Order: sequence, then C-alpha cells, then structure tokens
Amino acid sequence: MAIRAGIVGGTGYTGVELLRLLARHSEVELAAITSRSDAGRPVSEMFPSLRGHVDLAFSDPAQAGLDDCDVVFFATPNGIAMQQAPALLDAGVRVIDLAADFRLRDASVWEAWYGMPHACPGLLPTAVYGLPEVNRHKLRAARLVANPGCYPTAVQLGFIPLIEAGVVDPLTLIADAKSGVSGAGRKAEVHALFAEAADNFKAYGVSGHRHLPEIRQGLVEVAEGGEVGLTFVPHLTPLIRGIHATLYARLVADCDVQALFENRFRGECFVDVLPAGSHPETRSVRASNTCRIAAHRPQGGDVVVVLSVIDNLVKGAAGQAVQNMNLMFGFDETCGLELVPVLP
Repeated sequence: MAIRAGIVGGTGYTGVELLRLLARHSEVELAAITSRSDAGRPVSEMFPSLRGHVDLAFSDPAQAGLDDCDVVFFATPNGIAMQQAPALLDAGVRVIDLAADFRLRDASVWEAWYGMPHACPGLLPTAVYGLPEVNRHKLRAARLVANPGCYPTAVQLGFIPLIEAGVVDPLTLIADAKSGVSGAGRKAEVHALFAEAADNFKAYGVSGHRHLPEIRQGLVEVAEGGEVGLTFVPHLTPLIRGIHATLYARLVADCDVQALFENRFRGECFVDVLPAGSHPETRSVRASNTCRIAAHRPQGGDVVVVLSVIDNLVKGAAGQAVQNMNLMFGFDETCGLELVPVLP
C-alpha cells in the first residue's frame, strides 16, 4: 500500500522537483501540495512539465489535510517548518524539512546565522541530519529529518573520506564552491536576473555563509569531536543547475587517495568515484541524484584536491529528500531515483 505524501510550499524549484520525483515513485501517493497564494490553481497550469503526471491543485495549508499524510515535505523558506512541524509530529506524521530549520543542533548558533528565534529548539536534538552516506542507520528510525543544504552535501561528501581516515589536517580545509542560479530559489531578485547572472561569475558570502556552520558541524562529527578549521567561499555561476566544489586539504599521512575514496564509497548507490585523473562536470549529473567525485594529488605533493559535483536541486535538495524518505519507510533506497542525467 502506497504511503500518502504532502508537500508544503510547492511553487518553488525544490517543490516542483519533489513533484517530479514523487509522481513516478511506485510507493507514494501524492496527497496534497500547498500554496496560500495559488490555492485552487492546478499544478500543471503553473508547471506544464507535470501535465499528465500530477493532477492535484494547490491547496491552502489549513485545508490540505496534512495530518492525514504519512510524510510531509517542507519545501519552504527558512522559518516555516519549525512553526508547523511540532503539530504534524504529534499527529504521527513524519517530517522532512528541505530548509535549514533543523540542521543545526545548537539553537543559539542557528539564531545567530538565521536572524530569528527558533520556534521549537527542543526538537533540534531529535532531528536526524539527512546525509544517507553518514546517517543511514539513524534515518531508518527517524521521525524528523533535516535535509542537508546543497553546498554542504557536495562539500561534506568530498571531505568525509579524508577526515574519517585521519590523513589530512582538519584545521586547514578549504572549500571553493560554485552554484547555479536556481540555488537562490524561484523568486524575483536582481542578482538572479538573466542580464545580471549571465556572462558573469562572482564570489559572495566570503565573510560568512549560512552553510558554513552546517558543513563544519558535519565535519566535526566525522572527526569524532575534533576541531575543524574550514574556509568556505561560494560563487554564483551562469548555470541553471549544478554545484561544483573544489576542495583542498593538506596530507599529514601518506595514503593512496584514489583507493581511499573508492573504498569509502563502494556500494553507495548515489556516489560515483571517478577513475584517477578525472575531472567531473556539472552536466554529468544534471537532473540526477548522483554525486560524482574525483580525487587528485597534484605532482604527488602533500595537498589533496577533491572535485565534487551534484545537481543542487536533486542530490542537493529534493532527490536527497526522497532518498531519505525511502530509508525512513523501508523502501529500496533508489526507488523513484533511477534517474539518468540529462545531456546536453
């Protein structure tokens, strides 16, 4: 029997990605998709790509019957899920938040970076961070999942094997990451206009980006509580989809870097370690739930350079959320995610 899934905030890019993925999921019935401003409007009218696949209309959250769902996804701005999740959890609904409301375990740290009080800090210790390659066993029993951010997914997957093995200095990590404009969401902002973003390349958030404490928190856990020093610089590129993270770490012990990555991710259905000398491209993962990784040791020196690419809307958001749902409900982890990347 299929589970009933609801989506809160279905008019953004991660919302439509969830609809695209769940519409073809053999174990899921789409029960509700909410939007206050577009209540009553057919989903296929806003997103013609879903015509013939999603027959729902957007509904007001108050009348959507979300507490009758088995799982509810929040594809909303930061600060929304924490207002509504407690009641859903009390009703026995499992919750997956694609925003940042439950990613940081320390409420004071969250409030400092997101500029608002946390509505339910008591839930933070109960939320499972939804990076399956690290927390698979916890996700199987999770009631509340904090879906990772797009940058944190690409960066953590690239650094984890090195930190777990203890072969790099964790105090001098550097992450130089680039994102397509869809990472900014489906809203009207000057910096995302075609005339502003096309034929342009720029860094932003150098003094501090909200994903920095999330990445550092994850890497500290991998380092078993040891201190982690991370310089994280994001960039905006004239792409629609894609994250490319170039990661630098200094070796403190000699190792076969290629073998280390191949062994760590052997058997992982959505992490592809490329052959030695490879350079993964964002287009090689477009519209898929795959992270492709290549590890380099230039000139045989003591610096490891890791290249990590994902689709920011799939493995960086909606695809990973569906992967987490599969684990929570005991489905095959790849169910609904057998996606061949789109090229060109």
